[in-house]
This record gives sequence, C-alpha cells and structure tokens, in this order.
Amino acid sequence: MCTRTAASSSPSALAIAVRIIPAWARASFDARVPMRIGCLFMQGRLPHVASLGNQMTTPHLTVLGLETSCDETAAAVVRVSGDARVEVLSSVVLSQIAEHAPYGGVVPEIAARAHVESIDVIARKALADAGVAMTELDGIAATAGPGLVGGVMVGLSFGKAIALALGLPLIAVNHLEGHAVSARLTADIPYPFLLLLVSGGHCQLLDVAGVGACRRLGSTIDDAAGEAFDKIGGALGLEYPAGPALERLGEGGDASRFPLPRALLGRDGCDFSFSGLKTAAARLAAGLVSDIDRRDLAAAVQGAISRQLCERTARAMKLYAHAQEGRSPRLVVAGGVAANQRIRADLRTLSAAEGFSFDAPPLAYCTDNAAMIALAGAERLALGLVDELSVAARPRWPLDEAAARLHPTHVPGRKGAKA
Repeated sequence: MCTRTAASSSPSALAIAVRIIPAWARASFDARVPMRIGCLFMQGRLPHVASLGNQMTTPHLTVLGLETSCDETAAAVVRVSGDARVEVLSSVVLSQIAEHAPYGGVVPEIAARAHVESIDVIARKALADAGVAMTELDGIAATAGPGLVGGVMVGLSFGKAIALALGLPLIAVNHLEGHAVSARLTADIPYPFLLLLVSGGHCQLLDVAGVGACRRLGSTIDDAAGEAFDKIGGALGLEYPAGPALERLGEGGDASRFPLPRALLGRDGCDFSFSGLKTAAARLAAGLVSDIDRRDLAAAVQGAISRQLCERTARAMKLYAHAQEGRSPRLVVAGGVAANQRIRADLRTLSAAEGFSFDAPPLAYCTDNAAMIALAGAERLALGLVDELSVAARPRWPLDEAAARLHPTHVPGRKGAKA
C-alpha cells in the first residue's frame, strides 16, 4: 500500500492543495500529453495489484474522483472490489447553471473561477459523505480533458496537490472515458461493448474492448446532438439549459407536422451531422407564435435527433456484431443526452430488434459527475496505469487518438466559401 503522511504531523492535504494550486496551474501550461508510468510513484507505492487481462483482482481500491471539465464542480468516492463490485460511497455535484443562465451558455472564465471557489468544499463533502478519511484513499483520479481547459486545470491541479501531499498515485482521466464506464457504476456490464456517447459536446460511436481500449466507429462531423438540443431550445425561447426543457415542451406534440432535414443519407459509415437540423429548426422557431406550434416543433426536433442517432447506431451495430461473432453484443448509451427518455426508448427498441442487450446509466450519472471519473481512475489504477505530476490539462483528447490523427473529423484552418 502507499506510504501516507500522518494527518497529525502535517497540515491537511486539502489545506496544502488550496495553497499550491496556483503553482500547479502554471506548471500545467506545459504542452505535454498524459504519460502513464509504472509501479513506483513518488515516495509511495501503488496498492498491491494482480491483473488478469483487464480484470482487477486486488482486494479493493478506494479512489477520490474530481470533475471540473465544464459547468459542474464534482467530487466522489468510489470503491471497487477485487470481484469488480462497484460501490459509490458518495457523489457530490455543484451545478453552475445559475451563473451561466444570464448568458445562455457556459462562459469559460466564469466556470473556471467558480471551480476555484468551490472545489475544496465539494471534495471535503464527498469525503465526509463517504465516511472515508484521506489516509484511507488509494488514489486520486481527476479529469485531465477534454473540456474547458481553465476548468480542467482547477480539478487536475487540486488532484495533483492532494496526491503530492499524501504520496498517492494520480490518475489523469479522459472525461469521455468516464462517460464510457458510467453505466458500470450501478450494473455488471463486462467489456467489450458498443458505446454511443452522446452529450452537449460529443457524439460518437465506439468499440470499447477494455480499459482505455476504444476504437472509433463514427463521430459527428460538425455539431453534437446535445448542442443541437440546446441551440434549438434557445431559439424556441427556452431557458438555459434548453435541452431538458425542449424534451418537456415536446411532450404530446405532433412530431410529423414539421418536416426537418435528414443528414448524411447518401454517406456511408457511422458519422453524424446535426448542423443542418439545427439551422432549419432555428429558422422555423423564429416564425412560430403559438404554444402548440412550439410544442410540435420541439417534438419534431426530438424525433429527428433520435432518428439519426438510431440510424447511425444501427449501422455500427452491424459492423460490431460481425466483429463480435459468437458473443452476445451489448449497446451502452452514455452522456447527457442519454437522459432523454424518447432517445432511450428508441435505442432500447433498436437494440432488441438487432439482438443487442441495452444498458444506460441512471439519470444522475448521465450528466457530468465525479463518480464516473473515480471509477475510470480505479480501473486504470488496478492495472498500474498512473500519471506523473507533470501531466498537462488537455482541451482536446480523443478516446481513439490513432483514428483522430489518421481520419480527423475537423481540419484546422479557414472554413466556408472563401477558404
């Protein structure tokens, strides 16, 4: 087990963390990518771990997770047993909706400052709710990207400081990998599985073979589904965050009344596109006057988004089932948009038709939270995958980095007719 500093002989780790965050924040401007290192970590050692493939066989690991990639400040304590049983001992999320609502979206500078003001309080509450002392932790997992880099730096720097103070391993977690394992927080979902990750900033289909082993099958070429929900909801006059409000508005509406464009009908593969739908729906919304009109358009938008998600997922299912011949295939949907009940129902129906089992995290774990970060960190820690304190925050960090390099969905440079 790790060698830990006794609480009685030094200032608390949280107090040290708060004092040295600015120094670590400056250091994390160093443009280095996260590096996994092996068994020795600073003055301590990793917990004794024996691994068999991607399955953990250590008695248990208790990990503090930290999440600050966007507009929620979150901390959680998760314990994973050697038999892969997961216990969420605590999960605390502080939303910044009130701070960003006047602007109709997330303001990065406001988000980062709010994280600085609350991260220590949220971490203390998570530990208190879990009934776990810092000396009982086996590791610190913090989101290192992708996300708003100012916010990511706050949580990552805070995690570095605690790891330094206690001599604990630091695990820099990809936020998307957290979403990938979120359904495993409450259900026995073994690897491998097909993942539809759909949120405000991301929309992709991935073959998840194991811990950190993701192969991209498809991704959005422009906007994410969650962004389409939010922008169209805003055009309908709904308050931020407009996505959940649009779902409520569309209940009982006539989804067939407004014909909306269907993207990529002639394109092979499993990629998504929502920019055309977003523009068309926003233009229609500008001319609506009655509540019935708004309700019907909201229902049409929800149906159009769900239809595209199902169409592209069906293509990925065929590819995945062929590669997994002889196994029982499984679809997992995760991310904030996975909380949408219409989309869940349509994907569950699709899964049954294609012979896939279907799983999705509870609604509390669809949106950003630290429990998923703690679990992703615990799974990596069990395999000896930890990070140096020099690890940098990353605004962009694809799960399948090889595919992102070879087949980028977004090419830097000028866009439009004059490009």
